[in-house]
Amino acid sequence: MMQTILDPKYLFTFLLLGTIVFITYLTKRNKDASDFFVGGRSFGWFTNGSAIAGDYLSAATFLGLAGLTFAIGYDGAFYVFSFSIGLTLLAIFVAGPLRRFGAFTVADFVAYRFHSKNARLAAVIVVLAISGFYAAPQLLGAAQILNMFFGTSYEFGIIFTCIVMVFYVGVGGMKGTTLNQALELWIRFGAFIIMVAAAIYGGFHYEKILAAITDFSGIVSNTAQFTADGKDIAFDGEAWGKAGSFNPTFWHSASMLIGLSLGTIGLPHILLRFYTNPDAKSARRSAIMAIGIASLFFCFAIYLGVVGRAIFLEGTASPEIMKELITGGDNMVVPSTAAALGGKWLLGLVIAGAFAAIFSNLSGLFIASSGALAHDLYASFFKKNITQKQRVISGKIAIVILGIVYGILGLLVKGASIGHLVALAFTVGASTFAPIFIFGIWWRGMTEKGAIAGLFTGLFVSMYLIFFSSTLPEFLQFRVPGIVSVPVGFLTVYIVSKLDGKVPADVNDFMRKVHSKDGEAA
Repeated sequence: MMQTILDPKYLFTFLLLGTIVFITYLTKRNKDASDFFVGGRSFGWFTNGSAIAGDYLSAATFLGLAGLTFAIGYDGAFYVFSFSIGLTLLAIFVAGPLRRFGAFTVADFVAYRFHSKNARLAAVIVVLAISGFYAAPQLLGAAQILNMFFGTSYEFGIIFTCIVMVFYVGVGGMKGTTLNQALELWIRFGAFIIMVAAAIYGGFHYEKILAAITDFSGIVSNTAQFTADGKDIAFDGEAWGKAGSFNPTFWHSASMLIGLSLGTIGLPHILLRFYTNPDAKSARRSAIMAIGIASLFFCFAIYLGVVGRAIFLEGTASPEIMKELITGGDNMVVPSTAAALGGKWLLGLVIAGAFAAIFSNLSGLFIASSGALAHDLYASFFKKNITQKQRVISGKIAIVILGIVYGILGLLVKGASIGHLVALAFTVGASTFAPIFIFGIWWRGMTEKGAIAGLFTGLFVSMYLIFFSSTLPEFLQFRVPGIVSVPVGFLTVYIVSKLDGKVPADVNDFMRKVHSKDGEAA
């Protein structure tokens, strides 16, 4: 028993879970809805900037980006630029005005902007759709890590992670979530720094990395045989290479760029973080800090993905690691590379970092979705005269419900690519909320009907392009269909608003509030 506990992968994971429990216990008191949903708006730029980065740098970045670069070289690295652009756009166009507006949830913005319950309901539906789309790949990553390195079943991994998240968010609320997210960011960031240092020390210099990222033939053209655990593992490089790639044409790349960069503006759990700052200045500083951390993190992810690729091409790693690089697919490259670079201690730290990435992102999704269910749906439509205590209780009940729903979604995506699933969630966000927040903050002419039409049209078109693209002509079939769905979302809001023409009477007051310094402390 003691030997198991002292195994680094168990030791670091237990330390992470213990820290989560401790922080959650310290922050368990949530006096009112402001405490539970937005942490009392008490977090400064450093803590909230760390939490934003922790929320944003999910399993897709810690595991998925390196995996895509490992599988398809330069084309995988291209994802990173799209994510970086997204955070920058968010900081420039949305962060400050959104905090000056001041609210509890993303749907609050739409409801108060147009004084409309119908707009609130439309926003709730879209929040739940995006959050579900995003939660599934995070649970997939957790289950795969538990399966590969702890020997548990995929189903156990999903259930275990959901239970942890229900406790984590349900007890600590936004206060506990924010502090845990900030801590978890620095755990995984530290793991990446150590991995990069180990790779450089191990001789993975510029020339070797450049050769690895350009040598796709070394992966695709060969069929290899490895022996691990007494069993022969056959590897068909050509089939695996095709499965991990996408069409790197200009239009496919442009579509991915549009979906991922604008998708950041449409992610409810990221937008919600700007309500937790005390003022707009802190919100902007938080966003800028998150951009800096994320940019370094993305560079490390690309580098480590190529290091894993170089290790695979050399074929000098142990049979067990070569097996994991094959059987783990795009999602498990970082842990396997850590084992090759630093043995079980570095692997243990990286496994804890991967859990930190998953827990951090999932907690943001849980708190954003619980606000949509408890504050936007229950308190606004079913029980209007609700007390602050009842709001908190309803938020906790919503988190239990979400744990069940997200668990079911996690079971349905077994075997999928984390990076690709998250890219699709970004596309839905870019097609729905991105037009609403950009037009809502910067254009007086948007109307209630325009907003509702944009939300539902963007949701329907993006979902159709994702799930039923085979029914469309080939030129409309994109793995990440942002080039089609995002313009449709923006045009729908603009055209319907122009045709409707019923601009809210207090739109000038709203614009003054979100754009003037007088609204800093709102």
